[in-house]
Amino acid sequence: MKSLLFVVAMLMFTHVAADLPDGYWSVDQTQPILDATLRVTLDPNLSHLSAAESQALGELLAAGNIMHELYEQQLHPQALAAKAALDALHDASERSTETQNLLDLYYISKGPIVTTLENDRLAALPVTAEVPGRNVYPAALKRAEIDAYLSDNPADSTSILALRSVVRRATAANVAGDLDRLDLFPEIDALHSDLRAQLESTQDNIDAFYTVPYALAYAAPLREVRRHLNAAAELLAIETPDFAAYLRNRGRDLLSGDYESGDASWVSGTFAGLNIQIGSYETYDDHLLGVKGFYSASILARDEDKSRALQTAIAELQEFENSLPYEHYKTLHSRIPVGVYNVIADFGQARGANTATILPNNADFARKYGRTILVRNNILTNIEIFANKRKRFDAVIDGRNRDDLTSDGGFDRTLWHEIGHYLGVSKAADGRELGTALADRADLFEELKSDLVSLFVAPALERAGYHDEMTLRAHYADGIRRTLQIVRPRAEQPYQTMQLMQFNFYMEFGLLEPDAESGLLTINYDRYHEVIEQMLRQVLQVQYSGDYELANDFVERWNYWEEKLHGELAERLRNSGSYRRTMVRYGALAAD
Repeated sequence: MKSLLFVVAMLMFTHVAADLPDGYWSVDQTQPILDATLRVTLDPNLSHLSAAESQALGELLAAGNIMHELYEQQLHPQALAAKAALDALHDASERSTETQNLLDLYYISKGPIVTTLENDRLAALPVTAEVPGRNVYPAALKRAEIDAYLSDNPADSTSILALRSVVRRATAANVAGDLDRLDLFPEIDALHSDLRAQLESTQDNIDAFYTVPYALAYAAPLREVRRHLNAAAELLAIETPDFAAYLRNRGRDLLSGDYESGDASWVSGTFAGLNIQIGSYETYDDHLLGVKGFYSASILARDEDKSRALQTAIAELQEFENSLPYEHYKTLHSRIPVGVYNVIADFGQARGANTATILPNNADFARKYGRTILVRNNILTNIEIFANKRKRFDAVIDGRNRDDLTSDGGFDRTLWHEIGHYLGVSKAADGRELGTALADRADLFEELKSDLVSLFVAPALERAGYHDEMTLRAHYADGIRRTLQIVRPRAEQPYQTMQLMQFNFYMEFGLLEPDAESGLLTINYDRYHEVIEQMLRQVLQVQYSGDYELANDFVERWNYWEEKLHGELAERLRNSGSYRRTMVRYGALAAD
């Protein structure tokens, strides 16, 4: 395999023909994936933004671009070099189809590792294979090794399991490099007062590990992000002081690693036309321990009318909490801001067809300040995206139930899924954070709980007048659509795995029933609430117990795949004419 630097050097002197160097996928490999990709461009009307907001938007987009590169760097150590080499190949080949296809795949995949149509993860460029720890742990680290180390060195657990720390092997070269970096960034030294002493005391011992905060590991790009956020804050200080305060706080958060000031001002502030979610929160990409946050940013334009209308729908959240099938109710923060937004641009982990977000995840921050829900209207209501969902639904659902699926039903299910994150178990019985207690199973159970809560509260929404019979069915129908799997999920895919688990539970308890002749699925709505309540009760029990083995047992029980059932349904889905994935581009980034 040629090194990336060697390829770049070659391109300085030679013109690349249609045949690419070793390690690059051919058109025969790239084209089938791209043919199965829906291409969507989001370009919302921004005429409602003020002059100051329009100027600030440029600074926020610049910050987002940096966050996107940071995310790619977190996913794979060679990502940025691979992209540079591919760009050079593209120019040298006079923008050939071969290289354009690879650029499109890199864009969709947010790096050089691509998910194939068979759901395998393979390198489409000449880079090393993907590892579970991505690029936030030592490259060759195995779960058994780090578990053994933590067992022998429990005092290191807090730093190694921290949301925003990079784990390194304790070698002289690693420590020296981090000390040199600390000298270059005095603000990091000041904000992390114990860090220098910790680094200096670290021994050159290949059997040991140490950590550095993201703030130091990514100090240079984070300093630039902060500069852009502060510049945006200056533009908005008079017109939208709460938003400006949030931007300043978040800029400082990125360097301190403590997001409390930014999260508090984000959740409690009053903003105007713009919003931005920026930082490292979600742990879905950590397939080693399931604890590391990865960078993302979403720049959003508020739809004021739709946002105001939604506020009335969530006025009685405490009643929903108290209705859940478990006994350990919590008192909810009285204010939970819900906003309907149109995506201007997404970056990093957020890029794609994400429909909504609820943050912050930290249970103590949520208790003290509440959380904010960001519903992405121009994703949820996109005609092309919904038409693609409809094709899959129609391929496997009996004709009597097909008209139940609507885009409004998807909007409602998604909204109440996000609210579901706010309800139910937030800490284990012994006080541990769920991420610590359930480790790499935590994300799966949190998403499963929220899916089920969304469906569990639907009848109460009908009684409250939010739903009528038709919109309740639409909400329910989208809950079924979400569980349909086009390929068997990989073990490290929490979303798809928990969706398959739901499907299997629904089948065994009669919510879904296959026709013996056609194989199409009928939705038994009269069984819906009872079945959802049964599964939700068990999921809440697992979360509250904080028992990792119990969580594994539950996953093992419901995460199964039978070719006669799942395989045949998946084949129908694949033959439905629907797209397998979505490439989302943004009008605001057209010049990039």
